[in-house]
Amino acid sequence: SLRQPKPSSMKKHFYILVLLLITQLMVNAQSTNPSDFTLYSVSDSSKFVLSENKGKYVVLHFLLKTECPYCMRHTMDYAINADSLPDVVQVFIKPDAKEELEKWTAKVPDKALEKFAIYHDPNAALAKKFKIKGGYDFHNETINFPALIILDTTGKEVFRYIGTSNSDRYSFAQLKTKMKELKAAN
Repeated sequence: SLRQPKPSSMKKHFYILVLLLITQLMVNAQSTNPSDFTLYSVSDSSKFVLSENKGKYVVLHFLLKTECPYCMRHTMDYAINADSLPDVVQVFIKPDAKEELEKWTAKVPDKALEKFAIYHDPNAALAKKFKIKGGYDFHNETINFPALIILDTTGKEVFRYIGTSNSDRYSFAQLKTKMKELKAAN
């Protein structure tokens, strides 16, 4: 007759299998960011390609759709202070239609645009890949929440801040502190 495994042995194997499945699900849940992507600027002729920025920290600023005064203030604050983080690539991203973006960038002072291009994320596709939740009503449109995501020198997400309203942003001072922490940990 065939020997059946002892119930305690079966239970042990079952728990190991469950633990392995949970671990894999956790790894998959944490790996939300795409390995590479390209964004095209609406403020100049440049493009941003993540794989071309390996070896640098990259900060993705997902700005709100529509004309947002908080987005303008946020962008200007970073433009004014950017020189104090010269080794960090700042990427400003808006999901508006191209025509709306061109109107919005026309209001951004040239000094800011010299430091930062404004990149287009059609239909918030990249925001969705990064699993930035949507459903926020702003000027009669449903949009993604404002967000800041930090990618390390390999392109892996190491920090995210998702705002809860159009005025809830991660300040430059907070970013400067966070960058010191991240670099000290490496």
